[in-house]
Amino acid sequence: MKKLMMIAAMMLMSTGAFAQEMFIKPMVGGTLTSLTGDNDSDAKMKVGLVAGAEFGYLFNEKMGVTAGVLYAMQGCKSKALDENYKLDYLNVPILFNYYIIPGLAVKAGVQPGFLMRAKLKDVDIKDHFKKMDLAIPLGASYEISDFVIDARYNLGALFNINDHGDAKLHNSVFMLTVGYKIPL
Repeated sequence: MKKLMMIAAMMLMSTGAFAQEMFIKPMVGGTLTSLTGDNDSDAKMKVGLVAGAEFGYLFNEKMGVTAGVLYAMQGCKSKALDENYKLDYLNVPILFNYYIIPGLAVKAGVQPGFLMRAKLKDVDIKDHFKKMDLAIPLGASYEISDFVIDARYNLGALFNINDHGDAKLHNSVFMLTVGYKIPL
């Protein structure tokens, strides 16, 4: 009886081990960004690039987590100045993924972002912005073989990123990327 219980326990543990999966996913894509808050009337959307990688762990076929590092071009186009506010961030998304059906996941989490560069025309304006932002990324992804198409909206309403004056500014980022899952 003990042997039978031991064999059953080993089979259950091995089944659980096969359900777990770790991967790394290099990804690249585009952003459509703006600054919201007290300057809504002046800000227009700006196009940028995003690139980086995410590490993922699937607990089972329905749930998993990802954590990554993404370099993203953010900011907005000023209607009044007819110039782009170029804000580049190093973002660290940490997301919970829930698979509705195989290959289709909805995701939500938190994303600290670290300001790397801030320019208006060719003038450095990094001192006008806080060095850190915190966003709530919400999105969905679809896997085709090992390719992953990911669409997210990063709601940056948690922190005021303006460090110069009383105006409140928040990042607003739509992101579309393509990645490739590499099993580990």
